[in-house]
Amino acid sequence: MQTSVTFKNIDPSDHLREYVSNKLNRLDKLLDNPAEAQVVLSVEKIRHHAEIRLSGDRFNIVCREQSNDMYASIDQALDKLEKQLKRHKEKSKNYRPANRGESKPAEFVEAVRLLPDEDLASLPQIQLESIEYKPMDIEEASMQMDLISDSFMVFTNARTNQVNVLYRRKDGDLGLIQPLG
Repeated sequence: MQTSVTFKNIDPSDHLREYVSNKLNRLDKLLDNPAEAQVVLSVEKIRHHAEIRLSGDRFNIVCREQSNDMYASIDQALDKLEKQLKRHKEKSKNYRPANRGESKPAEFVEAVRLLPDEDLASLPQIQLESIEYKPMDIEEASMQMDLISDSFMVFTNARTNQVNVLYRRKDGDLGLIQPLG
């Protein structure tokens, strides 16, 4: 993390500069991308002010604290900054699209890799395929099944907005798999 420390109404101190840099470097684990920190340390009468501006790819965070001790002001500002970074990270995690084109079987393949080696030998080879599905009625899906040669078709039920699977049974009829609820 790039850190610049500015002193106002106080003598520049290498010890304070190192203290701030070390504390900010501990916050690198909360950042996904490189960030830049601008720290302003100032003194007004008996109050010691610490202001930290952290700017990254998709965020700008500003924390200000004041106390009677410069180190206490820095620590309080860094605590605020850490809390805001965690809140920002959680917020960005919640606003991400739920499905980015990845299919559910990938999770199953990861679960299979976690099994002991002797159990893996008894499992068949798993081949991963991605299927694109679109919204349609069950009647329209059955007409589409007559046109394609596959034994199943995945689609989104236009009425319930849930993923359904229409498949061709051994007796020639069609079967429908739909989630509960």
